Formats: sequence, structure tokens, C-alpha cells
Amino acid sequence: MMTYFRSSAAMALALTAVSFAAAAGEVEINPPPAPADWAKLAKLPDWSGVWTPKISDQNRRIQADPTPWKPEVAVQVAQMEAAEKAGNPRGLFIDCLPEAMPSWMLITHNAMELLFTPGRVTILGESDGNRLRRIYTDGRGHPADPDPTFHGHSIGHWQKDTLVVDTIGVLPQAFVAVSEAVGVPNNGDLHIIERIHLTDPDTLQDDLEIIATRILSRPWKTSRIYFRQRARKYDIVEGVCLQGSFSERVDKDGNSIFVPMPLSEGNPVPVGASGQH
Repeated sequence: MMTYFRSSAAMALALTAVSFAAAAGEVEINPPPAPADWAKLAKLPDWSGVWTPKISDQNRRIQADPTPWKPEVAVQVAQMEAAEKAGNPRGLFIDCLPEAMPSWMLITHNAMELLFTPGRVTILGESDGNRLRRIYTDGRGHPADPDPTFHGHSIGHWQKDTLVVDTIGVLPQAFVAVSEAVGVPNNGDLHIIERIHLTDPDTLQDDLEIIATRILSRPWKTSRIYFRQRARKYDIVEGVCLQGSFSERVDKDGNSIFVPMPLSEGNPVPVGASGQH
């Protein structure tokens, strides 16, 4: 059974126990990287800079690699597709929750950065403040009972110049989506395998295998492409989804404040938002 929350008291006790054990020389927690660990990073492929998804390839892959929905799920998907074609989509991500995995890598229209540090690859995404993936490459395994999160628990290893990533522990509410209007929750037991590699100096390809036994009839294999912006036309910018749900005002004391504004059903734009103070 998965544990969704840990109390602060329980966490404090666990940290205290670890501290005593470390002081006694029984265990070393998070040893600092040695100079050799940093030197190893220079031997990895160059993934620096800002990467943007190839939107046309996303659309092409939806046709070339059709999602193997289970029959009962395909009925739901067909209804969403019909609403989208009719110009009346409700949208999957209107409540400012993260797109989560695997939808982030499948349908994002925003840029991302990949950072190499000893024992970890970190992916930072534009659009919302919670778009963050940590891929541990220090040899650890998955926890026996992971606390589910939007992006799951990811471990990886290098096979030559390819980063092989294994992800579990994704919240069952996270969508497997083919567009911002079409997708269904994974409903649990989601497993994602990625092989991320360069196909040329400025093109990064993510080959995904998505195993979602409760909604897919078989594993779904597809890929997505990202281009590096060598000209550095822009950097990753801060994005806070909920900021658009507030109006900028000044209170009676002259302080700059945010005031909540109501949202209409199926519309992420606040009712009556005008951009005026």
C-alpha cells in the first residue's frame, strides 16, 4: 500500500536517527561529490542550452504511433476528440496542476533545460513553477513504496551517449494525453521507460515506452523531438500558472497585492480579466 503523506514529526524522527547513525560512523548520507565525479561530467554528451519541442512532429507521431487505448477508454477519447474538433474542448490542464508525466514529454509546447550534476540529471521546464524532474544516476533503485507524485520517481543510467530513464510512482490522476484536450488519467501502475539521446548536435530525441495497464491494451511506444536554441534567443522564464487567476491591485495601505478572480467552466482565463489595475 502506498503512503501518500508523511507527518513532519515522523520525518523529523527519521532525520534524527540518520544523524545519530552518521555521527557514529555507521552510514554516510549524501557524501559530497569528489573532483573525479565532476570530471566525469565532461565525458557526457553536450545537452546544454534551451530545448524546444517540435510541435509538427508531436502531431505526426499521434498518427504514426496511435495510442493503444483499451476499448472502453477509446470511447472516452473519441468523445474528447469530437469536442475538440467541434471547437468546444474542456481542456485537461485548466486547474493549474502540472501536466505531469508522461504528458509533459508528450505534448508540451514549452522549452526546457537539462542540467548535469554528479549522480543526477535535472530537467527544468517552462510554463509552471512545478515543472521539475529529477533523474537519479547514482546507482540507486526505486523505493519499495514510493510516495506518488506528478512526475514520479526516476532513475537513469548511461548506455554510451543514451540516457535510459525508468519512472514509476506517478499519481494515478496524471494524464496520458495526446493533446491539451484529449487524454485520460493513468489510474495507477504507470511505468515509463525513456531513451534520451542526440540524433545530431542540436536535436534531442526521447523514445518513450509507456506501460499503463489500466488504460492501454499494450505498451505504447512513441518518440518526441526537441531542438536546441543555439542562438540563445531566450532563456527559461518563470511561469506560475495560478498568477493568471489573480488581478493586480493596490490595497488601502498602498501595497501591491493579488486579488483572486473567478474562472469560468472550461476556461482558464479569469472572468472579466482585463489586465487593468
